[in-house]
Amino acid sequence: MIRYPPEALWQEVVYLAYHLHWPLDDLLDLEHGDRARLVRGVASLNARAWEAVRAQ
Repeated sequence: MIRYPPEALWQEVVYLAYHLHWPLDDLLDLEHGDRARLVRGVASLNARAWEAVRAQ
C-alpha cells in the first residue's frame, strides 16, 4: 500500500478548512479522491472569483 505524504494531506486539509469551514475530523474522514476533488473544485471557484475581480 502506498502512503500519502503527511505534508500533502495537511496542505489539502488546511486549504479546505480555510475555504469551507468544515471540522478537521470531517476533512480527515474523506477518502483521498473525494478530498482531491473538493480541492480542485474550490480552486476553480477561487480562480473564477479572481477573474471576475480582475475584469472590473
